[in-house]
Amino acid sequence: MSLKLNVIVCSTRPGRVGISIGRWFETYAKAHGGFETELVDLADFNLPVYDEPHHPRLRNYQHDHTKAWSASVESADAFVFVTPEYNYGPPPSLVNAMNYLVHEWANKAGGFVSYGGVSGGLRAVQAEKLMLTSFKIMPLPEQVTIPMFPQHLDAEKNFTPNDLHETSAKALLDELARWAGALKTMRAAG
Repeated sequence: MSLKLNVIVCSTRPGRVGISIGRWFETYAKAHGGFETELVDLADFNLPVYDEPHHPRLRNYQHDHTKAWSASVESADAFVFVTPEYNYGPPPSLVNAMNYLVHEWANKAGGFVSYGGVSGGLRAVQAEKLMLTSFKIMPLPEQVTIPMFPQHLDAEKNFTPNDLHETSAKALLDELARWAGALKTMRAAG
């Protein structure tokens, strides 16, 4: 059974490093072999603050940006959210993007690669896990946490993982494949 993983870079702000961390994780996930993997940069969708006239449960999308975002999320069996922590919580760009859709998220698995200062983004992930469950996404406890992330960036802001990051990535992907496969079977059964 082929499984599709969207690695979603959640920060959209200028100067962000999430894209570098996302590229590393996408490459790692492709080498892992459990998924067909796609890097999805939330900034590419240019989603304004929610602007659809109809509730997302109706899937009556009026804007091209929403239709493109819906198709991207719908295509995936699982997600890994590459997320920073903003003021002890998730980036507003992720919260807004989540709220654009309802059905496209349902009965899929989700994991996290978080980064930040001393906490490594853990407080944001805890809030995001609560949000994911309201969309019927199964958030996994396995995750990659990157505290003090600037120590892992070179002069061009390329991310270089250490052994712990790679070991954590493997554990996350192994478990994500198990859950994504089971949930895909459940979605197929209707």
